[in-house]
Amino acid sequence: MVLVVVMGVSGSGKTTVGSRLAEKLGWKFYDADDYHPLENKKKMEKGIPLNDEDRIPWLCALHDILRREDTSRQDTILACSALKKMYRRVLIGGASAIESNQPEQPGENPALKILFVHLDGPKDIIAARLEKRRGHFMPLELLQSQFDTLEPPSAPENFITVSLEKPLPEILLQIETAILQGEALPE
Repeated sequence: MVLVVVMGVSGSGKTTVGSRLAEKLGWKFYDADDYHPLENKKKMEKGIPLNDEDRIPWLCALHDILRREDTSRQDTILACSALKKMYRRVLIGGASAIESNQPEQPGENPALKILFVHLDGPKDIIAARLEKRRGHFMPLELLQSQFDTLEPPSAPENFITVSLEKPLPEILLQIETAILQGEALPE
């Protein structure tokens, strides 16, 4: 059973990559944007970046979705910005990760095992993508705030970084290979 979070700034291709990979593998797919409260979407539409207080309840709800899928042994891919290390800890450990500053908690709900796939690339390429995008609540004006907030994953986090400059089939193959190699490793 595998949980994957495809992460990165707005316009990096999270939804495209995540949904195509889920389709290819026959896995469940969730887009975190679908779970933003209306207040968050309105704030972003006005060009106001979200803060931690805006994001934490949303991330906790996403953790609950991942926990449910993990419990039912459903391979799942979530497209989610997950810009800060703390946000990734909340996805792994839920609300308890905020209080303890640690992802792992003893008791009933051990931390989820998630592979974070960071779609990384130059700001100018991502900005060009955002300029072409229609019908999304995230305006181009907020891209810089996303880069300012971004804390790229680093050890000991479980992650791979994938260049969004590669063609989509190569991106999917790189992620699929990482997943298969991860499954072959003893836990």
